[in-house]
Amino acid sequence: MYVLAFGNFIAGIGFSMVTPFLPLYINTLGKFSNQQTSMWSGIALSVTFIISAIISPFWGKLADRKGRKLIILRASLGMGIVIGAMSLVTNVYQLVFLRGLQGIFAGYISNSNTLIATSAPHKHVGKALGTLTTGTVSGSLLGPLVGGAVAQVWGYRLPFLITGCLLLAAFFLCLFFVQEKFTPVPKGKIPSLREVMQKLSNPQVVIGMFVTTLIIQTANNSINPIISLYVKQLMHNSGQVALISGIVTAMPGIPAALLSSKFGDLGDRIGTKKVLLAGLILSTLVYIPQAAVNQVWQLVILRFIVGIADAALLPQVQTILAKDSPHEVSGRIFGYNQSFQYIGNCAGPLLGSTISGSFGYSAVFLSTALLEFINLIWVYGTTKKEQN
Repeated sequence: MYVLAFGNFIAGIGFSMVTPFLPLYINTLGKFSNQQTSMWSGIALSVTFIISAIISPFWGKLADRKGRKLIILRASLGMGIVIGAMSLVTNVYQLVFLRGLQGIFAGYISNSNTLIATSAPHKHVGKALGTLTTGTVSGSLLGPLVGGAVAQVWGYRLPFLITGCLLLAAFFLCLFFVQEKFTPVPKGKIPSLREVMQKLSNPQVVIGMFVTTLIIQTANNSINPIISLYVKQLMHNSGQVALISGIVTAMPGIPAALLSSKFGDLGDRIGTKKVLLAGLILSTLVYIPQAAVNQVWQLVILRFIVGIADAALLPQVQTILAKDSPHEVSGRIFGYNQSFQYIGNCAGPLLGSTISGSFGYSAVFLSTALLEFINLIWVYGTTKKEQN
């Protein structure tokens, strides 16, 4: 569990570290206008998630057939080589191509979750998955900070090389220290999508959790396009806007990383559904005042509370999926859930930028609160029969 949590940490860094300096790196690969730089940055950032969303179910199906450890090894080795190669590109087309390949080699996080979900004692699944989520969230939090700091001191290419080496380290740690008791399943005996759904005791709950994951990620990412602009407005266009924006952006990750495992353990004891619903209630309430703040410190405090709510969301969704999915199809189920997560990663910024362009920055927070409230009603309705 701890080896895979470390791997999730590195994978989280791999997906997020380029955010602060990708446009600057692209500018070194050719002569581009500001509009062209923004366009290529958007393409390079989104292509990884789009391809990952499409291909994740395939890797989940293969994991159910061949074993989860094999897919984890494929993902860490492939991503290590591909991300390391990004340090060698000479034009933007090569960078976009490699970002697409990174999406093809995705699957480390979803399959490490599957391996732990099918290996951990049933009564401790929530805590185990919470520990893995701590690794993922910590990596996603530190990725932009580490990537930006290294790029500032040693240039834009070194962060790619360092991340590639760390992923290769995760590959060897998994190879030697992760054990999986798995009997390969013949190709002809792998169930179809219809058969997978028939094997589920509560298909309505599983599908409900897919949609919940999509909405959670859409809500979490909806403010990304406007957060620095909102901070700039609150600071009246003066002061260290970039630094404060980085702090505001990173703030939710701190409590999410610290509390994910604890909330997972709490869900094992009092009921996963209760923790998930409480997290959605808190999310709904905490986004509303963010639309009305007039000081940056108020926004920082509210973003910290957002992180507390986040710690009660995705880990609980994954725990419900683990408890409602037979082991022989859990790889496929987690693969589908990963696809919905990636779709939310793409949909959130698109929604936020559209709403802010039409109605202003405050409207993004209010619409996100509405989205969380809809999610709350959705989860309550789809999990009525769930005991835990």
